[in-house]
Amino acid sequence: MKRIVYSLLLILVIFLAYVEREKIIVIYDTYFVPLEEKVTKLEKNQYYRDYDFSYVKNTTNFIPSNKNDILNIYYTVVNSGMTDFTFYCPSEYSTCIEDVKDLAYNQDVISNLNNFVHPYNSFKKLKTEIETTGKISLNIEKIYDDEMIIILNYKVNDIIKNIIQNTDTERDKIKKIHDYIINNTTYDKNRSDKKIINYKSDNAYGVLIENYGLCGGYTDAMMLFLEVLNIPSIKISTENHIWNYVKVDDKWLHLDLTWDDPITQDNKNILDYSYFLISDTTLNSIEKIEHNYDKTIFNQN
Repeated sequence: MKRIVYSLLLILVIFLAYVEREKIIVIYDTYFVPLEEKVTKLEKNQYYRDYDFSYVKNTTNFIPSNKNDILNIYYTVVNSGMTDFTFYCPSEYSTCIEDVKDLAYNQDVISNLNNFVHPYNSFKKLKTEIETTGKISLNIEKIYDDEMIIILNYKVNDIIKNIIQNTDTERDKIKKIHDYIINNTTYDKNRSDKKIINYKSDNAYGVLIENYGLCGGYTDAMMLFLEVLNIPSIKISTENHIWNYVKVDDKWLHLDLTWDDPITQDNKNILDYSYFLISDTTLNSIEKIEHNYDKTIFNQN
């Protein structure tokens, strides 16, 4: 009789374990698996940038202990080109979930990450899922798809092959690319003024393939060339504008192709150099509204 009872109890335990297996797995994962083993393995694509900045830095620590750690995790994931990533808040970091929420729901902070990564790794949407267990899941939808990247890479390499010489200095190379983009691009006034979207003018495809651009397109296009030429750069953005910030001769200088391609009343094509590799001092002396940027985020000097 006892054997029958024990057998029935064993069957019941096995049955309950099967029915509640998902809850058991969650409990086991939550309390017995080290956080380091649960974090998604970081995989870097070919557009990963091995640069650290004053505002954000690449990290190998995915168990945050403060808000800055969280920001660096976000940056590292975006910079690596991953589309899905999971990390965890440790129990000893009592405000971690709230700090993740503060960062994830602040679109200004999140969108600024795009300024420090390769354009191909920049995102259209970054979604954060937060669980009470401390599990944080990131899902990233990128701006450039695989087909766009193939077309753009061919175009960029073809242009470099045809206009850049081995004897060119860095400034020579940047000037040639600056001139090429401006001479072959029309500012997309219909999209800017009338919100009529005929071209991908807000990214490099619109500028280099369709020959229409907005400031975001001019800036991304220039950055693609800078990356191939191994010239460090980031993008600086304000509420209504974006441009390149380039390291040349150990100095960070401003490069604004959009404002060097001014719109004239008679639609005359003009190539200007007012915003070609200029210092902060020069920039502030000629324009203080659209270029009034947050130096705590973007200034590298």
